[in-house]
Amino acid sequence: LQDMDEDALAMTRLTLLNMDPPKHSRYRRLVSAGFTPRMIGRLVEHIDEQAQGILDGLAGRDEIEFVEEVAAELPLQVICEMIGVPHEDRHLIFDWSNRLVGMQDEDFRTSDEDGQVAAAEIYAYCDALIEDRRANPRDDIMSALVHAEVDGDRLRQDELDMFFVLLCVAGNETTRNLIAHSLQVLLEHPEVKADLAANIDDDELWTSATEEFLRWGSAIHNFRRTATVDTEVAGQPIKAGEKVVIYYAAANRDPAHFADPHTFDPRRTPNDHLTFGGGGAHFCLGANLARAEIKIMVREFLRRFPDVEASGPHRRMRSDFVNGIKHLPVRLNAPATAG
Repeated sequence: LQDMDEDALAMTRLTLLNMDPPKHSRYRRLVSAGFTPRMIGRLVEHIDEQAQGILDGLAGRDEIEFVEEVAAELPLQVICEMIGVPHEDRHLIFDWSNRLVGMQDEDFRTSDEDGQVAAAEIYAYCDALIEDRRANPRDDIMSALVHAEVDGDRLRQDELDMFFVLLCVAGNETTRNLIAHSLQVLLEHPEVKADLAANIDDDELWTSATEEFLRWGSAIHNFRRTATVDTEVAGQPIKAGEKVVIYYAAANRDPAHFADPHTFDPRRTPNDHLTFGGGGAHFCLGANLARAEIKIMVREFLRRFPDVEASGPHRRMRSDFVNGIKHLPVRLNAPATAG
């Protein structure tokens, strides 16, 4: 882990994830205007249709690149519908997201400045979208955010820009990686894959399995905070100014908290993992949306391709922040159709 320079740190502190109250409380209250139950419910209703369309596109194929063709495609479609980005522009979001979070990976970084260039491109796109939604509001989250007002307070342009980036990355990259990790663990545990395929219509089991996918996959490696006062956590003294880091994979495999933590158990109960946070002020706004995407896509993929197997080694993204799988080649072994 490295300390950021002051300019990068100032920009980072403009994001919802890195704010403290009272700034965080104000910002979260305003952006929550776009995350109403009606808006999220409408998106969830479309996820099954979007997943089926993606899987229909695999008809007649034997081998596919699962990350790009399946795991990335559903979150892209969902997030673009959510924020009002035209369907044909979704791969711009894919490219910007890869370049922003993959700056340490040679497959995504073309130069030392590439992350800054990607940020400039995404801000310019966002500014044009904001201008359009101010003049022509629609039934999408960006329109809701542009016009959101709480006690006379509204989001500034830079706050809208930073939240757009957060949605494009957190609403796309993390879910993509969780879907990829979900299939990867099933490929590594064929007995679990067979169990879930044999019980494909058991909704209670699949709800439980989704929580285990989330515990196991942990889309982010770590998050770091700086203590502002002397304190103590679980008997560990922490001085003001010291860095405090949570490693999600370690927390989600804590033997003091999870029985047999290194076993993937789709029936694990309870399963209070920390993948979305610990339930406090920073708990993930899109948790239920991500749950729906993972459950529906992995379930429907396995329904169609119960005999799927790896056709080559998977490759992980080089990153000290994102727990990403960038390449997962699979052989579908689709059942023969009559006729």
